[in-house]
Amino acid sequence: MQNIPVIKMGIISVSRGCFPIALSEMRRHNIVEAYGTDLYECPICVETELDAKKAVEDVKAAGVDALCVFLGNFGPETPETMIADMFEGPMMYTSAAEGDGDLMNGRGDAYCGMLNASYNLGLRGKRVYIPEYPCGTAEEVAEQIREFVPIATALVGLKGLKIFAFGPRPNDFLACNAPIKALYDLGVAVEEHSELDLLVAYNQHKDDPRIPAKVEEMAKELGAENPYAGVLPRLAQYELTLEDWMKDNLGCSKYAAFANKCWPAFQTEFGFVPCYVNSRLTGRGIPISCEVDIYGALSEYIGLCVSNAPVTLLDINNSVPAQIYEEDIKGKCDYRLNETFMGFHCGNTCSSLLCNPHMGYQLIMKRQLEPDSEPDITRGTMEGDIKAGDITFFRLQTTASTQLRAYVAQGEVLDVPTRSFGSIGIFAISEMNRFYRHVLIEKQYPHHGAVTFGHHGKALFEVFKYLGVTDIAYNQPKSLPYPTENPFA
Repeated sequence: MQNIPVIKMGIISVSRGCFPIALSEMRRHNIVEAYGTDLYECPICVETELDAKKAVEDVKAAGVDALCVFLGNFGPETPETMIADMFEGPMMYTSAAEGDGDLMNGRGDAYCGMLNASYNLGLRGKRVYIPEYPCGTAEEVAEQIREFVPIATALVGLKGLKIFAFGPRPNDFLACNAPIKALYDLGVAVEEHSELDLLVAYNQHKDDPRIPAKVEEMAKELGAENPYAGVLPRLAQYELTLEDWMKDNLGCSKYAAFANKCWPAFQTEFGFVPCYVNSRLTGRGIPISCEVDIYGALSEYIGLCVSNAPVTLLDINNSVPAQIYEEDIKGKCDYRLNETFMGFHCGNTCSSLLCNPHMGYQLIMKRQLEPDSEPDITRGTMEGDIKAGDITFFRLQTTASTQLRAYVAQGEVLDVPTRSFGSIGIFAISEMNRFYRHVLIEKQYPHHGAVTFGHHGKALFEVFKYLGVTDIAYNQPKSLPYPTENPFA
């Protein structure tokens, strides 16, 4: 199923009465031509309050999900910002640069008008997206709108999202615990269930006639050399359970993510670890966070919307041994040892993101549950080193007092063998040692972080701003100390 929105963008131009309306209309039309056929052009150029009402009615009737309000000239302060009162979806405001007419009768002064527009938006208490430099030619504004689309995708997606949580969390695992009130403030639905509810649903799928086809599909992905093929019927039964749960319980929501219990009783009662199924569904655009990490699932979903590609959730797990750094990194990559770390989880990352993906067993759990036998109930991980390339590590989280905060850090996965197990990679982020101490530790973030593959920090930062998050941290350069950083260290 399509688990993220497909955004239809629209553009409304505005014009102040003492400026030529034709100038704003012409500039709007030039943007539409530069953008292409996917941008709906509202034919009403807004000069009055009634124009604003008609224009919003027009774009709604056209099925527009997200809107650009374009100041083709100075713009009418009240009508142009009333649009933000009337349109319910994500909005951006930008303006026209001069240069397509003479500066006597063809000057629009939209550079000036953006200042008044932002002031009036503030008076109305409206939060909108404004590009870094909200003044441009037709081609530049078209590019600004393209950059807004992934931001709008995440914002619309959150309004239609339901997170299914199957808990409770594992004992002595408070790190991912956070109040869910902030989710309601964001418009995200949360549906919490017991692990027993999940077990009942799983048992109801025993002998489901769809299991053989699902097993065949899994076997094809894993290849003929899979030593743990015997567990596939159980995993297929579980995957069908989650698919049916999503289909039958979305209710009024449109999209879904899961935050599921995965240890310690899961193995003994279900008879496997769920990592491989989690990896498969996440690869299909249905994020499943481990260990009932609700804000991890939320973060993954935002990353999915922004990147339109598979994401993963990893522990910020362990330091890189000095020997590996000396052999494979030093002199080859421009990172210090303490700017590297290993991102790991048991086996939840989809196979398309891994080198040599293969099914394994959960080594840590086997030590406790099956110490002296061949793996059985600990089978079911998707393992391999994470492919090298650009990444963005990020998380949206709430404090105990329900204040939303976030971090975003861009970096890369290095093309270096990990010599370890699970879904794992050697990550490098500039100034990671300082970011680790003065953001992750200082602000008490849990060890789970969401990962998009590619540099998506710009869009993620804007999503968090639009959501009203005022504390957005990033890996600051050495020249910019953190507030808690000791200047004498």
